[in-house]
Amino acid sequence: MAENDEVIMLDFWLSPYARRVQIALEEKGIKYEIKEEDLPNNKSTLLLQLNPVYKKVPVLIHNGKPICESLVVLEYIDEVWNHKSPSLLPSDPYHRAQARFWADYVDKKIYDNAMKFFKTEGEEKEDGKKGLIEGLKVMEEQVGGDRTYFGGDNIGFVDVILVPLFSWFYVYKFTNNLNFVSQESFPNLFAWAKKCTERDSVSKCIPKEQKVFEHFQQRNLLNSDQ
Repeated sequence: MAENDEVIMLDFWLSPYARRVQIALEEKGIKYEIKEEDLPNNKSTLLLQLNPVYKKVPVLIHNGKPICESLVVLEYIDEVWNHKSPSLLPSDPYHRAQARFWADYVDKKIYDNAMKFFKTEGEEKEDGKKGLIEGLKVMEEQVGGDRTYFGGDNIGFVDVILVPLFSWFYVYKFTNNLNFVSQESFPNLFAWAKKCTERDSVSKCIPKEQKVFEHFQQRNLLNSDQ
């Protein structure tokens, strides 16, 4: 693709799904513009036009054409800019299928349960907590051993998908709401997250912990008694 391609991302700074896309763009060295949305209650006309089905960020606009849903956008970026390193998905079909499997697992078993834990109360919150712990235990095993990242020595698809959630984890630890997610409980995952966040592409995109904490606190989304 031409270096002067127009790449715009409809974004909301707190969205871990949008952070995935921004990290991928940074890793590939793609020039892009961010258009920040005022979410959740003031969605722009542009967002509603370009993502009329889900009405959510991120939306990648490449030369005027919208691509929606973060996993789809990541694969699009990897295919369109396949001449730029790193490749997010492996070239080998089997390993590529495995990466897609674990990406799907992260979304269904970790993100879905994390959001249930963060946003609900009572029995539903406890169900989210149980599912989140189970999912993290599985991923703890996957990132163990001599590998730096999930795919080996290079950052890849699964890393980009999972690491944005850790900014939320750190914030919730301020309140004891997430004391069951600790370095003692998940040493491999915390070591992996540290390596990821040491990359410029990740540290630039992940929101600062204090900013996220203050955002949640202002909206009464944190409760230290839970």
